[in-house]
Amino acid sequence: MPVAIITGASKGLGRALAGALAARGWDLVLDARTAYALKETEAALAAHGTRVTALPGDVTDAAHRSELVAAAWRLGGVDLLVNNASALGAQPLVRLEGLPLDGLRRALEVNVVAALGLVQEALPLLRSSGAGAVIAVSSDAAAEAYETWGGYGASKAALDQLTAVLGAEEPGLRVWAVDPGDMATDLYAAAVPDDDDPRPDPGSVVPAFLRLLDERPASGRYGAPSLLEGRR
Repeated sequence: MPVAIITGASKGLGRALAGALAARGWDLVLDARTAYALKETEAALAAHGTRVTALPGDVTDAAHRSELVAAAWRLGGVDLLVNNASALGAQPLVRLEGLPLDGLRRALEVNVVAALGLVQEALPLLRSSGAGAVIAVSSDAAAEAYETWGGYGASKAALDQLTAVLGAEEPGLRVWAVDPGDMATDLYAAAVPDDDDPRPDPGSVVPAFLRLLDERPASGRYGAPSLLEGRR
């Protein structure tokens, strides 16, 4: 069975994507910082009959990243790496004039540095997969200028660039940055707690990610709404 590593997998998009892959027979290595929530996810997904290894920890910890890849190796390798774990930099979001620099550093460490570190750790297994793929969960804030989203958007823009260069450097892999669009997630609620407008459930965009895995288009940046509409 193919094996995926998914970070930030205890809830939201990470859990929804993990559930869809488990339903397809994928074995999974899951990461999140909240141990009890990750344990619940592990139990729910194991009901599909696939092997699920849940390892709570912080992706900025190099030892934890090594544990994730080692766990995948024990399951057979790494066919897919999903860098989904994210940090906002400030909760709620603030204008750049008031953005704590320590918060910006945290966003860059989680969203960029740790994502690259996990790619580096997993690359030998991804290359040997024969169908290795990397998905970086991006944001429209990486490409558009929204007030208060500067620090988070800057970190996602950096992630997009790293992902684009990785795709150029690793032609044997598929490397996609994916903007999932608006979703009702805890991350968004923490970012803008006063926004009560309804947003789609994270599970509604999962078919866009599955389309990438099924059709394996060229490495690049994709928007989930366009993929859901049948466009690229």
